[in-house]
Amino acid sequence: MSTEKNINNACRVVTWDEPTDARNPKHWSMARKWAATTIVSAFAFISPVASSMVAPALEDIGRDLNVHDSALKALILSIFLLAYALGPLVVGPLSELYGRVPVLQLSNLFFLVFNIGCGFAHTGPQIMICRFFAGLGGSAPLSIGGGVLSDCWHAEQRGRAIAIYSLAPLLGPAIGPIAGAFITANTTWRWIFWGSSLLCLSIQLLGLFFLQETYAPKLLEQKARQLRKQTGDDTWSVDGPKVTALHWARNIQVSLARPFIMLATQPIIMVIAIYMAYCYGLTYLVLSSFPNLFIDLNYYNMSTEMGGLNYFALGLGYVIGAEMTARINDFTYNRLKKRNNNVGSPEFRAPVMIPCSILLPIGFLWYGWTAETHQHWILPDIGAFLIAVGTVSGIQTMQSYIVDAYPRYAASGMAAVMVLRSLAGFGFPLFAPAMYNMLGYGWGNSLLAFVALAIGLPAPFLLWRYGDALRARSKFAAGDATVVYSKHGIDLGVNRGHR
Repeated sequence: MSTEKNINNACRVVTWDEPTDARNPKHWSMARKWAATTIVSAFAFISPVASSMVAPALEDIGRDLNVHDSALKALILSIFLLAYALGPLVVGPLSELYGRVPVLQLSNLFFLVFNIGCGFAHTGPQIMICRFFAGLGGSAPLSIGGGVLSDCWHAEQRGRAIAIYSLAPLLGPAIGPIAGAFITANTTWRWIFWGSSLLCLSIQLLGLFFLQETYAPKLLEQKARQLRKQTGDDTWSVDGPKVTALHWARNIQVSLARPFIMLATQPIIMVIAIYMAYCYGLTYLVLSSFPNLFIDLNYYNMSTEMGGLNYFALGLGYVIGAEMTARINDFTYNRLKKRNNNVGSPEFRAPVMIPCSILLPIGFLWYGWTAETHQHWILPDIGAFLIAVGTVSGIQTMQSYIVDAYPRYAASGMAAVMVLRSLAGFGFPLFAPAMYNMLGYGWGNSLLAFVALAIGLPAPFLLWRYGDALRARSKFAAGDATVVYSKHGIDLGVNRGHR
């Protein structure tokens, strides 16, 4: 097939040499696809580890840095997640302007520098500032990763890749406190930051060698540049959505506007953002409640190290839930696709959200009432396990839906969802102590279960019933929205050539 396509006989447009252009990431070998998936998942794993490792060390950090107020100590933990809400709004759309790899690598380097700085902090404000900026850099993989998977994998193959990518940021908060507890008990809390920075550096080096650019418009632009150089013909160009602006600063401005526009105008993004925010907020609420429950004299009275081992219940739930959901996700999608005359649809992901809407409230009721009645410690752990399975199945499926529904703008779509998700992760641990003090573990977790039912049960049915109609009216879902900057502001245009 030719790489050339003529438009009005005015220019030559570069396309892939289909059907099997080796430069197209969707036609890469499985080894190259899995290398990209594994590296971006490793990036998505390390910053949540760093975000949660400080949880068992907050008392030591507060004592050494003269931070005694409980709310301020909680802020040292959660301010990282506040930055998570802001970072994706910048790095996600920038990856659709400059490519995935440079934005991901530079963001991770930014995280690395400030995470090291946390280990040298001598005051409360210093560690909070460093934690905030580390969170900005560490947020990049959580929005860009979805774009990388959209670039590499066909929809019917994407379930297992999404499973690994979704598992990484959830497994990090389960592993981080365990490592943090043992580091704090055997050395200074500063090694929490220095140790995680060494791990981050190793992942950064692996990325430099093994992570290749996956964003198709960027790769096609490289191909067009090569053809212009080889042929001396300057009419070679890339077809597709373009940011029409006269200055690079305006290019950045309209690119950064995209997640805000999607969050404000796309009902699908709104529904998924609210539900995912609740699931993610509950994840950090459970993480923050573990030390009080298992170390508290009035409950299980464990040592810091032994109390930290209970996080294995969450980690096991995330691993098993991700593996089960990956298999069910791909099986359900392929079976429904076959029934639909071999035509796929993002709505084929919706049925896999149902286990989340059931397991999440069951897990919270089990966790809450076994803790409230001082049952054997294994029973609250079983409840936490069910919570983890439900959470990872819901988040994994919702991320798959976004990647399928917004293939060209997957990074911006993930960035829009990450805003509410990270704000929930930031805010939920702050009100958890007051809620449990007022209602106890039984009724406190029952309240969370009832809200999970109210949000979770309608979500898959709404997406199944109305998702297709909403996408049909969406320029972003069609992959053809063009953001145009003019003197009147930012507008949306339509590129009909990519429907």
